[in-house]
Amino acid sequence: MVLVDTNVLLDVFENDPAWADWSRRALLAQQALHELAIDPVSYAELSMGFSRRELLDAAISRLRVTVQTTPPAALFLAGRAYLDYRRRGGQRASVLPDFFIGGHAAAMGLALVTRDAARFRTYFPTVNVIAPLQ
Repeated sequence: MVLVDTNVLLDVFENDPAWADWSRRALLAQQALHELAIDPVSYAELSMGFSRRELLDAAISRLRVTVQTTPPAALFLAGRAYLDYRRRGGQRASVLPDFFIGGHAAAMGLALVTRDAARFRTYFPTVNVIAPLQ
């Protein structure tokens, strides 16, 4: 199983001119080898772009993406990594969802498809980050 970051799915759903092609290719490449999944945080983030739950469920189902429960071990790792981020001078409170996603990938030993590789590689060094070359 491979975890997919919210931004990759948003690229596809919104047909982002800069990133949709890379995100589609990354999803297809990983889907050929693994089941694709998101965590509840990504589901919540994605919900903002849909007027009804059924529409979101249909959209992620078309991409053959499942929603996986976040285990307590992932939540613990997320909190510890976020604490480390803040101690290093991190100021943005809105990055916490990334730490939940990274914690989930780290706790479950999952690879992560994302465009935001730097933060995940810094705070979750055991996660195999699949990202565009930048």
